[in-house]
Amino acid sequence: MDRPWLRHYDEGVPATIDYPKVPIDRLLAQSASGHPDHAALIFGARVGSRLLESAMTYRELDEAVNRFASGLKRLDVGRGDRVVVMLPNCPQFIIAAYACWRIGAILVCCNPLYVEREVEQLINDSGAATFIVMSSLYGRIRAVRPNTCLERVIVTNIKEYFPGLLKLLFTLTKEKKQGHRVDIGDDEGTYWFQDVLQKPGSTPEPVEIDPGDVAALVYTGGTTGGPKGAQLTHRNLVSNAIAMNVWAQSREGVDIIISVMPFFHIYGLTVGVNTAIVNALTAVLLPDPRDLLHALAAIRKHRATFYPAVPTMVAALNNHPRVGEFDLTSLRFAACGAAPLPPEVQARFEEITGCPIVEAYGMTESSPTVCAGPVTHPRPRSIGVPIPDTDMKIVDIETGGTEMPPGEIGEIIVKGPQVMKGYWKQPEATADAIRVGPDGEPGWLYTGDIGSMDEYGYFHIEDRKKDMIIAGGYNIYPAEVEAILFEHPKVLEGAVIGVPDERRGETVKAFVVLREGERATEDEIIQFCRENMAVYKIPRVVEFRDDLPKSLIGKVLRRKLREGSDG
Repeated sequence: MDRPWLRHYDEGVPATIDYPKVPIDRLLAQSASGHPDHAALIFGARVGSRLLESAMTYRELDEAVNRFASGLKRLDVGRGDRVVVMLPNCPQFIIAAYACWRIGAILVCCNPLYVEREVEQLINDSGAATFIVMSSLYGRIRAVRPNTCLERVIVTNIKEYFPGLLKLLFTLTKEKKQGHRVDIGDDEGTYWFQDVLQKPGSTPEPVEIDPGDVAALVYTGGTTGGPKGAQLTHRNLVSNAIAMNVWAQSREGVDIIISVMPFFHIYGLTVGVNTAIVNALTAVLLPDPRDLLHALAAIRKHRATFYPAVPTMVAALNNHPRVGEFDLTSLRFAACGAAPLPPEVQARFEEITGCPIVEAYGMTESSPTVCAGPVTHPRPRSIGVPIPDTDMKIVDIETGGTEMPPGEIGEIIVKGPQVMKGYWKQPEATADAIRVGPDGEPGWLYTGDIGSMDEYGYFHIEDRKKDMIIAGGYNIYPAEVEAILFEHPKVLEGAVIGVPDERRGETVKAFVVLREGERATEDEIIQFCRENMAVYKIPRVVEFRDDLPKSLIGKVLRRKLREGSDG
């Protein structure tokens, strides 16, 4: 079957794109040239139900990038040097990232929730000599610095790009509560972000950057072994940002995106930052993805048109007690990734907003997007079709060498311009992930995800290979069971893992969070599952919880559930 999904593309979405062979920062310069006075970023905070914000135009953003790039050069940061950025969603993150790319340095994304041990490991693995950090997190860097190769640390304060009133309120409340402003005066090789910014008009000397050069190291979660740094090139980032704009048919200089996904994560970096900048969109930056009132208020205030999210965020929005107070009709569409979207959650969101929400699929190693639902031709329970210039296949789980026919389940493999260069300093892991495919061609990324392709060319994901439960010889995919749990009227959230079982090898255990004010028994949940799924899939154990462990982007951490479960 030869690319059957092509007939499902919306009008105006081509199968292939002629991507510019330029570094990612050149696309910011182009947007600044074409839309100098258009708002690039809107940033602030929620004070009660009021949003206090300031805006930065594309001209101002490009000038700030030039100035910060010049400052980095003055500190002897150059091509190929790794620069760690540990910041929430704020203008400083975007300025730092594009400044790194403008001088050929490599952005290393660091989760602000990392503890000292994790930060130290990331610094030493990447070999970074420069670290950019929020002042509230600086103590962690100061503590681990003697054990690392850091030569310089740049510290910024969240309030630097706040509007005047919000800056004053922050100073009087947050900083007073913390006791004092962070003091870096006696710390050698430590600088304030605003001091590194050069005078207006500063422009760094042009640097020759090949599209195949590494632009970013984005570390995977370390669910199998330790964290691995995916080397994403300028070509990877440029192609994925442009392809996402083409897929979404975004309107240059018109659409407004709610950039709530954390920028340290590839989802947030590509969709919340690069996709917006490439087409001169306005990005409304939200520092805390858990603050749903901020998201709701921002959509209403700015008449936002694009809302990227993950399933837990969509479910939480659906169930927010104040969601009915907000006009969300400006949304053109929403995208959901990182985990399967339960159909009940999807239907409820569309009912509330009048806006279609489509699933997208990708991973850190693919920059991230490889597959998405066509906006006007979505298919239920499907992650859609490959985006332009991307091929996908389903291969047998055991060897990965045989392509499976439509309807058969197997491992998803991917090939396209967004596939990473490889893992940083891990040639064996790279060789295991990027291999020769069943067609005899190299360059196929073996994702470790289990799925199928239907007769119409749409792809469906079952689960991660490592999360698959094998009970009594049957393969059980947690996401399938979780989708049924979401249909129970009393269930707010649900997650499923496999636990040891002497007779079946493994059995299914469900973790359930009930809606506020609801009560249910284990037997009641099991009976509901018995009525809606095959007998071998039914959870044998149900544990009720007040909440589920989640990552900062809202993904349920099944690994944490497994670690804390006694079966």
